[in-house]
Amino acid sequence: MDELLTILKNNALEKPETIARMLNLSVDAVKARIADYEKQGIIRGYQAILNVDQLDISHVTAVIEVKVTPEREGGFDRIASRISRYPEVQSLYLMSGAYDLLLFVAGKDLKEVAFFVSEKLATLDGVVSTATHFMLKTYKHHGVLMETQDADERLQVSP
Repeated sequence: MDELLTILKNNALEKPETIARMLNLSVDAVKARIADYEKQGIIRGYQAILNVDQLDISHVTAVIEVKVTPEREGGFDRIASRISRYPEVQSLYLMSGAYDLLLFVAGKDLKEVAFFVSEKLATLDGVVSTATHFMLKTYKHHGVLMETQDADERLQVSP
C-alpha cells in the first residue's frame, strides 16, 4: 500500500504539512494525491473510532452470518447490494466457508436487531438462513484498543 494511504489509515487527521515532511514531498503534492485518491474512490470516507461502551447510549451490535442462494447472472452482488442499503447494516462482506455473507448490524437494543433479522433480512428472496451473534464488549476496533492499558502489565517474577 502507498505510504500516504497507510498514514491516513492510521490517522486521518494527520495534517498535509506533517505528511509532506514524513514523505519528503511538497504539501501541494500531498493534497493533490489525497484529492486524486478521493476522486478515484480509493478513499471512501473518514471516520472517528468511538468507544461506544463509554457513551451514555443504548446500543447493540450483532454479527450475522447469512446463507443465500446466488442469483443467475448476478451471483451474490445483487442480494448483497440490496442488504447493504438497510441503515441498520454497518458492514457487509462476502465470505468463504460455511456461510456467504457476514453482516455487522447496529440497533438501539436486542429487540430492534431481532426485528431487522426476522422482518427484513430473513424475508428477502434468496436468503436461506441466518445466524446472529451479539457483541458483548469491544476490546479492539479497527486496530485501536478500547481500554487504556497500565504502563507495565508484566507478571512479577520472584527469585
